[in-house]
Amino acid sequence: MTFKLTIELSNRDLRHFRRELKRAREAVSIADDDEILAAAADLVESLRGAELPDFIGERLQKLQVLQAMLTDTAWPLTEAERSPVLAALAYVCDPEDIIPDDIPGIGMLDDAVMIELVFRELRHEIEAYEDFCAWRWSLPKRSRDAEAQARRLERRRDQLMTRMRRRRSAGKR
Repeated sequence: MTFKLTIELSNRDLRHFRRELKRAREAVSIADDDEILAAAADLVESLRGAELPDFIGERLQKLQVLQAMLTDTAWPLTEAERSPVLAALAYVCDPEDIIPDDIPGIGMLDDAVMIELVFRELRHEIEAYEDFCAWRWSLPKRSRDAEAQARRLERRRDQLMTRMRRRRSAGKR
């Protein structure tokens, strides 16, 4: 038997989570991007073998997409594009966030909410990155003209990044 729980977050609630996200990034301001990414990778690895509630397992996959987007050298993001993703990773890696992670059953509920919020706010970036990965995967693995294939990949990436930035700008209006 499944149980559906719906939580409606008001604008005030969303502002609270965004403040917590900002606080998390400021708290690790002495940490560089690589340290945050390493902590996130360690967290994913430790959770991968654990028996997790489904709502956490589903967000763990989303967390991995965020990590991949930041570490993929073929997908260079600006600092402004990287910052919210790094903040989300920093938040999730903090065991003493809104709900301490060691509370059985609900300790990672706030982390799941945060990942979901970041995923929604960065939907254009994530959609473009996933389209890029799918397109890159569809390319022949071996090409007679590696340079031409690299140029095609770069053109496609530039098209998707332009689309991503245009949609993000349109969404802010």
